[in-house]
Amino acid sequence: MISRINKEILEELLRGPLPGEQAQQKMAPEMRTAYKHDDNCRSAAVLILLYPEAESVHTLFMKRNEYDGPHSGQISFPGGMYEEKDIDLRETAIRETIEETGVPSEVIKVVGKLTPLFIPVSNFCVFPYIAWVSERPIFNPDSTEVQYLLTPSLDELTDPGNRYKGNLHRHGYDILTPYIKLDEDIIWGATAMILSEFMALIEQ
Repeated sequence: MISRINKEILEELLRGPLPGEQAQQKMAPEMRTAYKHDDNCRSAAVLILLYPEAESVHTLFMKRNEYDGPHSGQISFPGGMYEEKDIDLRETAIRETIEETGVPSEVIKVVGKLTPLFIPVSNFCVFPYIAWVSERPIFNPDSTEVQYLLTPSLDELTDPGNRYKGNLHRHGYDILTPYIKLDEDIIWGATAMILSEFMALIEQ
């Protein structure tokens, strides 16, 4: 299925039932329990942006700058917190992606969304959206928020040789967790959980 992914196939898959929390939990840190959404959580949205290149489908992550916060320096999908000026969370995902990565708004075609995920450490309820771009977009990342961008293929992300489980030292703690390693970059936590549901969707 992965080699055949395109906009139409994604739309068809997203019309059916989502893999949901069960798929998310496959990449959850062991310290995490099945946290339920908190009515008082802050709303945020991220975008899984997909595009074809060299007979593969690629997606976009960014390495966040270092700052005083729980997600400092992490690899994540582009996205951020809902703002009152946003019509809805879909617009939040698009706006943040444009601001952080410089991808032009006119090329982004949102095709659907995945299961929301509650992040206890920052009290965010994150709503993941999926978008298709017809070819590799021009990137112009915002250096105030982004160290650099990563654009792995879906084949790299599903390669068992890039999947690990072990202790990651974060914020003074050792956290036992599954993770994906791409060269020296590690995808784990909420981003890996969202990615896990997406992979379950396209591998079915």
